[in-house]
Amino acid sequence: MTTPPAPSPSGTGISVRGLTKTFGSFTAVDDLSFEVAPARVTGFLGPNGAGKTTTLRMLLGLVRPTSGEALVGGRRYADLPAPMGTVGAALEATGFHPGRSGRNHLRVLAASHGIPDRRVDELLELVGIPAAARKKAGGYSMGMRQRLGLAAALLGDPDVLLLDEPANGLDPEGIRWMRGFMRHLAQEQGKTVLVSSHLLGEVEQTVEDVVIIANGRMARQGTIDELRGDPAVLVRVADPAGLARVLQEDGLDVQPEDGGLRVTGADGARIGERAHAAGHAVHELRPLRTDLERLFLELTESPEHRNRNLATGTEAA
Repeated sequence: MTTPPAPSPSGTGISVRGLTKTFGSFTAVDDLSFEVAPARVTGFLGPNGAGKTTTLRMLLGLVRPTSGEALVGGRRYADLPAPMGTVGAALEATGFHPGRSGRNHLRVLAASHGIPDRRVDELLELVGIPAAARKKAGGYSMGMRQRLGLAAALLGDPDVLLLDEPANGLDPEGIRWMRGFMRHLAQEQGKTVLVSSHLLGEVEQTVEDVVIIANGRMARQGTIDELRGDPAVLVRVADPAGLARVLQEDGLDVQPEDGGLRVTGADGARIGERAHAAGHAVHELRPLRTDLERLFLELTESPEHRNRNLATGTEAA
């Protein structure tokens, strides 16, 4: 009996293919290609000037590509039959009239797309600002503006959500809420979430996939686990050279690190047992994983990815 193939993920994905954007002699995005899988949270990372915001704006049709294409569900944003029901975006926390209440801001957007007011009230509850809804948005804190922008992005119940630095201005409780909310949107509602951020530690706790760019070019893409690489263990003993010989005889990869040994190819239990059998007293034994911040810095500070435009004093977001 033939086993049927596993079903492909359903939902709306994002495709960026050979995307390039130049402003005169300045190249903001340079032949960039990547895929964002449906129903997952993907982190879009890069240093200042990497081209993240320019790429998001090209996805939304706000900036015309010099070449290449940025597609949502296989279509350019301009060709989507129902844009607000396909893509929601929160690129900045200033897209509202300061003299209008948060609720009225959303009501105006809703009315322009035939969305009933009850959806506005649902979203104000959902993002946690119902008490401030009747206050003028010009008096909102940055965190409240972020929540209002998120509510606006969700008005049409879109399949895809583009968020640019959504945790800016949020307190620790708000950041934790945002983390859980993005996961809920992807895992429970099947939405595709692409989030640009510089808060690497927070992104690492939130996203499933990562796209890292530098100088508008792809630096690395993969799942969090793929980017971290093989798990390793740090072990400290009085005689690291002697233990290194023992472990290498077992076929393990052993490298000196921080006064101890970084061992790849076995878990802590096996390494501890082998050290004990060889007569080495273990002073420290703990798992090591390449954290996202370390990987990010290694990639973006390497000579090939260092920001080539800084010498001209010009940066792209």
